[in-house]
Amino acid sequence: MKKMIIFDPAMCCSTGVCGPSVDPELLRVSTVINNLKSNGIIVERYNLSSEPQAFVDNKMINELLNSEGVDILPVTIVDDKVVKTKEYLKTEEFYKLLDVEKDSPKASKSNGCNCQDGCC
Repeated sequence: MKKMIIFDPAMCCSTGVCGPSVDPELLRVSTVINNLKSNGIIVERYNLSSEPQAFVDNKMINELLNSEGVDILPVTIVDDKVVKTKEYLKTEEFYKLLDVEKDSPKASKSNGCNCQDGCC
């Protein structure tokens, strides 16, 4: 299984989905990641303001930050390869890079009854 790591810029909380005006892009990314995680897909996400040690410990992100600065964030890494910088993946890119079918049981939420269309 592929492993995805997202290094976020400094935000007020781990997802940036807080406060009186929520950024729709951050909400979309958070929703896709939560959907993938709830179905067993590994996606790690680190926020510069709350988890700076992760940025120090990862050689690739550390080198990128030293050469490009924080404007390179967000950075997405899949299987130790930088796949996108300066913006978040599109929804379709998440599924493609992780080799997951968007409508497969691993990528879509289930209501727990094992019915394909969600109705029993």
